[in-house]
Amino acid sequence: MNRTVFSLPADSAYKTRAGLTVARHVDYFTGGTALDDLIVRLDQRRGVVLSSGTTVPGRYESFDLGFADPPLLLETTGTDFTLTALNKRGQVLIAFLADTLQDPCIALDGRTMSKLKGHIIRGEAPVEEDQRTRRASVMSLVRDMVAQLFSSDDSMLGLYGAFAYDLVFQMEDLKQKRMREADQRDIVLYLPDTLLAYDRATGRGVLMSYDFTWKDRTTKGLPRDTPDSGYNKAPRQGFADHAPGEYQRTVENARAAFARGDLFEAVPGQLFAEPCERSPAEVFQRLCVINPSPYGALMNLGDGEFLVAASPEMFVRSDGRRVETCPISGTIARGVDAIGDAEQIRQLLNSEKDEFELNMCTDVDRNDKARVCVPGTIKVLARRQIETYSKLFHTVDHVEGMLRPGFDALDAFLTHAWAVTVTGAPKLWAMQFVEDNERSSRRWYAGAIGAVSFDGGINTGITIRTIRMKDGLAEVRVGATLLFDSDPVAEEKECQTKAAALFQALRGDPPKRLSAFAPDATGSGKKVLLIDHDDSFVHMLADYFRQVGATVSVVRHVHAQTVLNRESFDLLVLSPGPGRPADFGIGKTLDTALDKKLPVFGVCLGVQAIGEYFGGVLGQLAQPAHGRPSRVQVRGGKLMNGLPNEIVIGRYHSLFVEQDSMPDVLTVTASTEDGVAMAIEHKTLPVGGVQFHPESLMSLGGEVGLRIVENAFRLGQRPN
Repeated sequence: MNRTVFSLPADSAYKTRAGLTVARHVDYFTGGTALDDLIVRLDQRRGVVLSSGTTVPGRYESFDLGFADPPLLLETTGTDFTLTALNKRGQVLIAFLADTLQDPCIALDGRTMSKLKGHIIRGEAPVEEDQRTRRASVMSLVRDMVAQLFSSDDSMLGLYGAFAYDLVFQMEDLKQKRMREADQRDIVLYLPDTLLAYDRATGRGVLMSYDFTWKDRTTKGLPRDTPDSGYNKAPRQGFADHAPGEYQRTVENARAAFARGDLFEAVPGQLFAEPCERSPAEVFQRLCVINPSPYGALMNLGDGEFLVAASPEMFVRSDGRRVETCPISGTIARGVDAIGDAEQIRQLLNSEKDEFELNMCTDVDRNDKARVCVPGTIKVLARRQIETYSKLFHTVDHVEGMLRPGFDALDAFLTHAWAVTVTGAPKLWAMQFVEDNERSSRRWYAGAIGAVSFDGGINTGITIRTIRMKDGLAEVRVGATLLFDSDPVAEEKECQTKAAALFQALRGDPPKRLSAFAPDATGSGKKVLLIDHDDSFVHMLADYFRQVGATVSVVRHVHAQTVLNRESFDLLVLSPGPGRPADFGIGKTLDTALDKKLPVFGVCLGVQAIGEYFGGVLGQLAQPAHGRPSRVQVRGGKLMNGLPNEIVIGRYHSLFVEQDSMPDVLTVTASTEDGVAMAIEHKTLPVGGVQFHPESLMSLGGEVGLRIVENAFRLGQRPN
């Protein structure tokens, strides 16, 4: 929360970018009574309370922020949207938006004084991957609304609410395998005209009241009340969408996918539901006591639907320039006392599985940022820090990047949709695995809750540890991060552990770096085409090439032939990816590249494709190396030039090119202690690659990854 709210003038006014006049009046108060009254009010009136019950220096601080009776509601389902004035005050905002919305993908189907109904005109996914966040979707409407309402004079006013998991189907062409419920919505966002902010540490509070004027219409003097929208306590039967032991079979399905190399990790969930007589406000108040968290929330979404959240994990936070995330992976139950806690923390920090999980999560997160961030600005601010909650310890990384010119906070939001910690990796294939294997739709789970502010900022948490309440039933969905090493029984138990605090609330239980863009950088003036094979690390790999001065185009594999034949490049990079080279027709890509005498650098799947192309055979590791650091012996070659005899790198693979099958035209220039080829180069052609991931945080030591990327340009150099 921006603490400048406690020093605002009593009255002020400003105009938004599109000309809406905003008048703000501020009243200050002390004590928490006003907040308590607001929470209770949300049992019957639409609105939102966001509550941070934890303090982590540099990351979180305790605060509460909320409102009731918002004048304007945005709802979307699929590509259809409705903007609704919830009172006469909202009609002023409807008139303003009807006059000013201008994105050509927004098609209005109907307009009244109180409603704007329409749909989004979808287009094909962009060829250039760094433009994917600008693909036409309902988020284009959100971006347009923010643009028209933008003002740097107010950091608090904005859109508050929830974003559902299914929004990702508008970003990516995934296949839905089950029908969605008739009442499912993808976005519910409110534009409030009052905001209550409360500082728990000092007991100070502030109430900001807004009025809006557009042309000859104003909200001044109009009542702020909206119709009731309460919780229906109808008697219902509880249920679970998995029978006992059934989740264990999903774990086995995931392990088989890991062994094949289709996935590195997956995060399938399961749903529990039981009757709930308590009101949403009561559940929220109890949850704040027994499980305080940085992204707590009570949301009355209307139509009898409520969200009560105690989320421990930031999704995306940005001021429009800097973007932050805090991936969580690694969980263990707390001990019975301080001594027990210390032992549990020791076990968690010594767990290779939990370390590998977080390795993968943070590598994918860094890759997400690399799509939209300035090369070289993505940094890990904190590594495997312990965060403490009522029943659990988590290990957490803190990652930041700086947005490239032309990208905004909503790009930062969309490039991370959805977090690897709730989907898996490679993200596309993991999200398809989730869709294929879960027993019910996720609705709000694994989406985001929070605020998009009209000064260009965003602050959202991942919708986990969240109860959905409707018609007398409380639903809790939880998931576990699965790896090849996962124990099916233990993973099922972990889901139950994660849900324990939520069930309490329901049941009433007691409560040094290479210089970027240097004039003499190896890649300076070079054009690189990076082919994306449905990978979750491709943008971080592109970031590394940009750091050494290159201009990089990232395109999905389906566009490889078109772009190769249309444009000229200095280097072709074959990205990692799930599955096998044949799944992506990489042989044809290599044919075209070699016909054009284009140097080729392959990473992971890319080097496997090179090995197969020239006659090698792929083998399968007995145990997949996913998120696993390894020591590698260097034997020379162009790619390994200038590196020590032994390096530490990060691996994500099950398949590899067998050394016994290595054709005479290829030479192995690096390998693991047990003889797995880690780097391969062609003896006469400008072709080579590495089995490991140079862009991984596990390859950061000694700048190994960046130096290999720099050396990739040596493949096209003739020997002296």
